[in-house]
Amino acid sequence: MKYSDFGQRFKAGSGIVELMDDLGTALNENPDLIFMGGGNPGQIPEVEAFFQKELIKHAENPEWLHSCLGVYQSPQGEKSFRESLAKLLKDTQGWDIGPENIMITNGSQAAFFMLFNMLAGKTTTESGTEDRHILLPLVPEYIGYTDTGVEQNLFKSSRPAIHQLSDHRFKYQVDFESLEITEQTAAICVSRPTNPTGNMITDEELVQLNRLALDHDIPLIIDGAYGLPFPNLVFGKGQPFWNNNTILALSLSKLGLPGVRTGILVGPEDIISSMTHANTVTSLACGNIGPFLVRDAIADGKLLGLCNQFIKPFYQTKMQEALDCIDEELADLPYQVHEPEGAIFLWLWFPNLPITSEELYQRLKAKGMLVVAGHHFFPGMEEEWGHKQECIRVSYAQPFDKVEAGVKLLAQEVRKAYEEA
Repeated sequence: MKYSDFGQRFKAGSGIVELMDDLGTALNENPDLIFMGGGNPGQIPEVEAFFQKELIKHAENPEWLHSCLGVYQSPQGEKSFRESLAKLLKDTQGWDIGPENIMITNGSQAAFFMLFNMLAGKTTTESGTEDRHILLPLVPEYIGYTDTGVEQNLFKSSRPAIHQLSDHRFKYQVDFESLEITEQTAAICVSRPTNPTGNMITDEELVQLNRLALDHDIPLIIDGAYGLPFPNLVFGKGQPFWNNNTILALSLSKLGLPGVRTGILVGPEDIISSMTHANTVTSLACGNIGPFLVRDAIADGKLLGLCNQFIKPFYQTKMQEALDCIDEELADLPYQVHEPEGAIFLWLWFPNLPITSEELYQRLKAKGMLVVAGHHFFPGMEEEWGHKQECIRVSYAQPFDKVEAGVKLLAQEVRKAYEEA
């Protein structure tokens, strides 16, 4: 069978494909694997009980059931959900937002595929054709961005500044002096908190990026899948951010609902309108279960309470348990951990690691543990940088006995790598 250039892109492997294959294997075929690789949320009993109660309550209502399962809603997303969310954001954040500024997609990944390709790639101008790109001002960044471009080289990224905070803690920050915005830059994009590192781009950095975006008449995209105002997996400082030049992406996944595949975009009305047209072509309509399930919890404010009372404390506790375990088990090794300021991951850096992050991943996988090799998280970085091969991402969302066993195994393999060098 012959494939187009577009088809060849998907025929080949990629980091996100490898990650999701591992996830399927771990959760469906071999549950004994120590799965510290993917972004699957942890099980929080109080949260599961809440959504179970909501689901049962609504499923017994024939009108709700028919509207949810038996009717195509607007490709922009069910209107009362968008109205409730707009009111919540207006009341709690003071944002000048209406339902026309909000749309639903079948997961955030689908949203970014449409959004990035709508803004960047081959673009016809008055003077001809140019290749426009999405600027990632801080890498490491989300693995799922890398292959979203219909065309190659959709991203350009900038090496971060590394600030040592203590003996075993560091933090990435935007290096504004080396940040390059050109006529071909179509948008600036950051995840906040950042997947994979747990880095929380500061309010000051965000203000500076927003100023650059406005100065160059390009949008600022904020991927808030783990962030503000929900699910609020933010352990450091930070305020929600939006204005009429910002496209904010939210998700229901880290509330404990990855299976409903519900992404949310909050943005300028013209962008939302164009994205709705794209959503119609690619998906016809978006799924109803997610918006219908959380609609009441958004309207009455219970959703934010759920995040603050159960979801954020759950992950903050698990983060500290995992961090304590790492500090104990790796104490004799030259390790660094990015300061965990949010999300559900720890980013480990092993300076001068004698093997690549891919080889470490393969060794751990052979021993029954899954992590993600760090080199996948540098989309748009063409320059060689040894740091990319010295890092891994681990998730701490699984039960602590699994995390503890995984950290012990990690320590053994890293120690072996250094000793063999």
